[in-house]
Amino acid sequence: MHYNKYLLIAASLFLFAGKINAQPDSAYWWNESVFYEVFVRSFYDSNGDGKGDLNGLIQKLDYLNDGDPNTTTDLGIEGIWLMPINPSPSYHGYDVTDYKGINPQYGDMQTFKQFLQAAHQRGIKVIIDFVMNHSSRQHPWFQQAAPNPGSPYRNYYRWSNTNPGYPGPWGQTVWHPYNSYYYFGMFWSGMPDLNYETTALKNEMFDITRYWLDTIGVDGFRLDAIKHLMEDGQIMEHAPATFTFLREFNSVYKGSNPDALAVGEVWSPTNQVVPYTTGNKLDICFEFDLASAIISSVRNGDPLSLKNKMTQVNSSYRFLQYATFLTNHDQDRAFTQIGENFDKMKLAASIYLTLPGVPFMYYGEEVGMKGSGADENKRRPMQWTPGANAGFTTGTPWYPLFANYSTENVQVMQANQNSLWHWYRKFIAIREQEAPLRRGYYNGLGTTNSLIYGFARYTRTEMNLVFHNFGINPVTTVEASLQTSRLPAGTYYVTNVMTGANLGSVIINSSGGFASTVFQSPVEGRSTAVLRISDTPSSVENDKEQLPAGFMLQQNYPNPFNPSTIISFSIPEKGNVRLTVFDITGREVARLIDEEMNAGDHAVSFESGNLPGGVYIYRLQAAGNSLSGKMTLLK
Repeated sequence: MHYNKYLLIAASLFLFAGKINAQPDSAYWWNESVFYEVFVRSFYDSNGDGKGDLNGLIQKLDYLNDGDPNTTTDLGIEGIWLMPINPSPSYHGYDVTDYKGINPQYGDMQTFKQFLQAAHQRGIKVIIDFVMNHSSRQHPWFQQAAPNPGSPYRNYYRWSNTNPGYPGPWGQTVWHPYNSYYYFGMFWSGMPDLNYETTALKNEMFDITRYWLDTIGVDGFRLDAIKHLMEDGQIMEHAPATFTFLREFNSVYKGSNPDALAVGEVWSPTNQVVPYTTGNKLDICFEFDLASAIISSVRNGDPLSLKNKMTQVNSSYRFLQYATFLTNHDQDRAFTQIGENFDKMKLAASIYLTLPGVPFMYYGEEVGMKGSGADENKRRPMQWTPGANAGFTTGTPWYPLFANYSTENVQVMQANQNSLWHWYRKFIAIREQEAPLRRGYYNGLGTTNSLIYGFARYTRTEMNLVFHNFGINPVTTVEASLQTSRLPAGTYYVTNVMTGANLGSVIINSSGGFASTVFQSPVEGRSTAVLRISDTPSSVENDKEQLPAGFMLQQNYPNPFNPSTIISFSIPEKGNVRLTVFDITGREVARLIDEEMNAGDHAVSFESGNLPGGVYIYRLQAAGNSLSGKMTLLK
C-alpha cells in the first residue's frame, strides 16, 4: 500500500453533522473504511475441491490489505462483509441450519478464528451475514416443529390451520402446506420465516448475536431482508413491529460491543430506508436508490439524476450513516449493467468512492467481472489469473467461469497501471488519505459544464473538490462555484491530488464558499479529478513514488497509546518542518514541531494531556510535501 495504515479500535468519534445548521452528530470507525463483500465459495479454493474456503480467504488476505504501507499489490480495504458462512443445504447459504456453526465446506470454527485474527492483524474489520428473517426448512427447530404441533419449537414459526391465501409483495406464494397445516415463508417453502412474537425464539437469536460478538469476536452483522422481519396481517414489509424489534436488537448488540456495526438490507426507496437508521435501530443501510442512480447516470452519460438523488440522500440520513455501493450478489453485476465499458466502470467506481457514506465493493468488481440473470451467474468464481480456472482452483470449479477471465483478472490488471484494478486501488488510497472524503460534509458545486458533476467534501480545516466528467471528451478547465462550507475565509492553495500538480489558489469567502472560479484541472472523458484545498502547499500523499526519497513518516509507537507516544520521521534536506496533531473534526490540538531542522531521522514525543480518547491525525509538512498518519488514544 502507498499509505499509512492503522488499527481501528472500539471508539466512538465525534464529528459535526452534515447540514450546515444541524446539531453535532457522530462518525464511527466504519466511516474510515472501505468494505469488500466476499462470497467465500467463489473467492479462493485452497484444497482443490472446487469451492472457495476459509483457508483460501486467509491466503488471499494480503491481496485485500497486507498491513504493510510500503507494498503496492493490495487493494487497501479495511472491512470485509462475508456472505453466509453457516451450515446450509444451499450453495448460497441464506437458509441456515445452525446459526452458531461454520459451513463444513468452508472449514471449521478454528479456521474461522484464524481468519478473524489474521484480518484484525491487518487492520481489517469483519462483519458476517446474519439471516434473521428465516431459517432453513432443514433447521432442527423446523424439523421438530413441523410434524408436532405440541413441539416447544412450533411457535418459532408461523402456522395456520387453513390457507390464508394472500400472496406476498411481488405476488409470490407465502403460505406453504405441511401435513394439514400451512406455514409462512416469504421467499420460498425452503425458507420458513421465524416468528419474533415468540419470546423463546427472540431470546435464542439474541443469544446467537452475543455469541458471535462476545465469544467469536466479529465486528458486526449485515442483516438480510430485514424489512420483512415482522408481519402485521398482510403487511409484510416495514411493519411497526419490525422497528420495535430493531430497537431491542440494538440494545443487545450494542450491549455486547458498543462499536459493533449492524448494516441493514432494506431494498426500498430512500424515504422508506431512513427510518431503519434512526432512533437506535440499525447503524446504516444500503442506499439502493443511490446505487441505481450512479449506474444509470454513468451508463447514460448524464449526471443530472445522480445530482438530484444525492441532494435527497444527503439531507435524509444521519451524517454519513448510509452505505454506498454499485451492486451486490443479488443484482446484475455493475460491469454488465454499465455496458462492459471500462471507462464508464472507472467513473462509477470513483463516484461512489468519493461520495459520503460507507463504500462497499463486491468481490471481482475491481477486475470487471460480469454476470446477469440467474443468481449463480452473478456469484461466479473470482478471476485471479489467466491460467487454468482463473487461478481459483486446481479442481473443477463449483460453477463455470466467464470466458473473459483470460484478460480480465487480477494478475493481468495488476501489471497494467491503467487498468480498472489500479483505478480502484488509487481511489481507495485517495479516500484513505483525504480526510474530507471519509468524514467530511457534502455540498454540490455549481458548474458551467452540464456534463461535470462537481461537489465539495470538507471539514472545518480541509476541503476536497471532486469533478466527475460524464462526457466522452476531456476538459482542460472546470469553472465552478460553491455557496457555503465550514472552511474559514482566506486564500487557500489548490493541489491536484492525483498528479501532485500545484494549481494556484482559491479565495474562500466568509460563507466558506467561492465565487465562480476557473480551476486549471484537466479531466479526461469519463474520468475524475480530485483537488485538495489547504492552507499550506502540499503534495500528493497517496503515492510515495512521487515524494522525494528520504521523506518518511512512521506509524507512531506505541499505538494505541496512553498517555504518550513517539512519532518518528525523516526529511531529506535541511528546512522548515511542521508536525501537527488534529482531532477527528480537523481541529488542531497540538503543534509538536514548527521550526527549521537538519536532514535525517527525527523523533518527538506526543503527550496526550487532557485530550479525550479517540482517533487523532498527525501531519508532517516539509519543503512543500506532506504525509499524514492516524493514532489512537485509549482512555
